[in-house]
This record gives sequence, C-alpha cells and structure tokens, in this order.
Amino acid sequence: MITIKSIHIDNDLLEVAPRKIAFKQTTYIMKSVNYLLLLLLATLWGPSFLFIKIAGEEMQPLTLAAFRIGIAAILLGIYVFVVKGQFVKNLSFWMHVAVSGFFAQGLPFVLINWGEQYISSALAAILNGLTPLFTILIAHQATKTDKLNSFKVIGALFGFLGLCVLVSPSFQHGLTGSTMGIIAVTLAALSYAIALIYSKTFLQNSAPLTAPAGQLIMSSIYLIPMALFIETPDLSTYSWNTWIAVSFLAVLGTALAFVVYFKLLMRTNSSFVSQVTYLMPLFGVLLGYIFLNEELSGASMLAGLIILMGLLISNQKKQVQLPVQKVCTTPTC
Repeated sequence: MITIKSIHIDNDLLEVAPRKIAFKQTTYIMKSVNYLLLLLLATLWGPSFLFIKIAGEEMQPLTLAAFRIGIAAILLGIYVFVVKGQFVKNLSFWMHVAVSGFFAQGLPFVLINWGEQYISSALAAILNGLTPLFTILIAHQATKTDKLNSFKVIGALFGFLGLCVLVSPSFQHGLTGSTMGIIAVTLAALSYAIALIYSKTFLQNSAPLTAPAGQLIMSSIYLIPMALFIETPDLSTYSWNTWIAVSFLAVLGTALAFVVYFKLLMRTNSSFVSQVTYLMPLFGVLLGYIFLNEELSGASMLAGLIILMGLLISNQKKQVQLPVQKVCTTPTC
C-alpha cells in the first residue's frame, strides 16, 4: 500500500510567484521604452552636425545658436502656455532652468558651432563622444544613485571604441583641426555632462514640458542680445538652404529633441541618456544610406555592433541573490 504524504504550500509563496512574473514583465516593458526613446533622441540629433555645417557657412556661431534656441523656445513656450494656461511662478525653478539651460544649450551650441569651423566632422564626433565618459565620472561624485561600476566603465569604453571605428575611414585623410577647435568641442561635451546631472538633480519633479521650455526661454534671453550685439547679423544675406537647416535644428533638433531628452532623463539617469552621443553618428550614417544612397561600409556595421554591445553592457546590473523560501512538505507546518 502506497502512502501519500500531504503537502502544504504557504499561501504567501503562491502570491509571490505571479508578482515576480508581473514585475519582470513591467521592468522589461519599461526598459524597452527607454531604449526606444534613446533611439528616437539619436534620430533627432543625428543629422544635427550636418545641418550645423550647412547653416554655419553663412551664419556666425552665436547667431546660429540664438536662432536655433529662440525658435524652439517660442514653439515650446506657446504650447506650454496653451496647455497649462500659465508658466511656473516658482523662482527657484527659473534659477535651475537658467543654469541647466546654459550648460545644456547656450554654452555647448555656441562652442560646437564655433569649433566645427576649425575641425573635421569626424573629429567633432569623437570629441562629442567624451560626454558619457565625463558623465559617469562626475555623476559618481555628484549623485547618490548614479554610481560608477565596472559595467558602466566597460560599456562607455566600448561605445567610444565603436565611435572611433565608425569614423575610421576619415583617418586616412587625417583628423584635421586646430587646438582651439578641439578644446571648444571637448568643453561642449563636458558642458553636456554637467547639464545632464544638474537637470536630473534639480528638475526631477518638474511638470512635463515645463523644464525644456524653461531652459530654452532662459537661454534665449541671454543668447539673442549677445548675438545682436557681438555679431550684428544681416538676415538678408542668408540663403534658403541656411533657413531650412536652421528650421530643422530648431524644430526637430531642439524643441522636440529636448522634450524627449527630459522624458528619458526623468525615467532613467544621466549616464544612460549620455550614451545618445554614441548613437548619433551611427544614425547619421544610416540616414545617409537610406536617403542619400551612401555606401554602408563594413566599418560602419562593425561600429554599430560595438556601440550596441557597449550600450547593453553599461546598463547591466549585478544580480542580487534573493533568499529561497522553502516549501513545507509535512502536515505539521
């Protein structure tokens, strides 16, 4: 005769399993959305260097930055006013967007516009790729939640290596550029890193769209007078190509891009968002292949693989071993 022992399973254990599955599914969806937003941001910013080159042939650096930020500020400002009915009246908010706007838009836009007059696009892309490295180092010291770990370091180095591989065909022609141009774009990368960390720290709880709109408005307030006073632009001298390039930079590369930028920053952290600088040149190559029938080289495909590997590695987390709950198999439990 076979005796079957009664098995008692704790009800709490039965409830935990579905919750774990649901949590994993939710986490997977959230991560997928974050990667899609990062790809969207790279798509919006990817062609920016090309349009800066086009507009920069006729517009001076301050004027280009002022038009780009000013038009974007008007668009987002009108939208926020229509939706919200009024702007934020908190003084500390405007102080924070003034500081973050200076480092996110005002300073780096001028530096890149100026620097690209003296260095090649390939070299500018490499120097801009220093942003994630600057970000993970500064965030480690300045924040409590975005700490440095081996995954972030390895991922950032992979991304930078992929960036170098992507622009390697330009090496045979030489990475031309003056020392001042190199310093300017490097400082722009550092400025982007500071802006990411500052915005994440002080604008975390801002209402949707108010932070990017506020940044652009404050940046416009000091950039437009500077451009008028220092460069005294003559609008009648600019061609249609220049205005088309400025329009793209303002509408897609600034207004819409910074809405996505803030959305992603509030969902993740500054280190994650900074990795967009590795994807931007990659999207530039893909857009050239799709719309301009440019060749997609083996170096480009290898670079894309390395960059994506770096992106995945840098966002890995150490697995934490949870205590295993034992299943009771005796009737006395």
